Amino acid sequence: MNTITRKQREIIAFLLQNTDTFPHPPTLEELCLALGLKSRGSLHRLIQGLIEAGLIESLDRKHRGIRLTEKAIKNGMETTQTAHSLRYVGMIAAGKPIEAIEDVHYMNIPNEIKTDQLCYVLKVKGDSMIDEGIFDGDWVVIEQRCHARNGEIVVALVDKSDATLKFIEQYPHETLLIPGNSEMEIMRFNPTQVEIQGVLVGQMRSYRSY
Repeated sequence: MNTITRKQREIIAFLLQNTDTFPHPPTLEELCLALGLKSRGSLHRLIQGLIEAGLIESLDRKHRGIRLTEKAIKNGMETTQTAHSLRYVGMIAAGKPIEAIEDVHYMNIPNEIKTDQLCYVLKVKGDSMIDEGIFDGDWVVIEQRCHARNGEIVVALVDKSDATLKFIEQYPHETLLIPGNSEMEIMRFNPTQVEIQGVLVGQMRSYRSY
């Protein structure tokens, strides 16, 4: 899928969430009004980019009526990030790798702790990153990508089944997953065993007691 902007993700999210609101495919004027936008020209450029990305189709050349494509609907979980919400997809181990079980819903996230790229949220389980101030029960914001620089904190998928949050060091002969806890040992793997699923860009914590 082509990279789209945050504003374009808002449009996709709005259309997905308001499918039944419009009696017919909405026009640009109707979308401007519904989204609170002042410039029809700006919306036209955003829509054109979504058409080129294959996420929206226009019913005529003047965009008098637009609708989501099957591609957009099928990938709705990836394209419905609004300006303040990200997917929460389950638990991540900060210790011995555990299976990352997806439990998808959305969480409101400040812009300051995420990036303009596709991000998601995981909840930390374990204490292997406590020296870095990442504690059991914290939420971490992850920028989704498959590459990282040595020394970055990543979500690493080990043997295609277990996910863990660690510093990464990558070499031709081995990949090291390094805990942020001086009492724990470095984990060593063949490079083919480790896949990067994202890089840490933000963190949140709740102090509420239940």
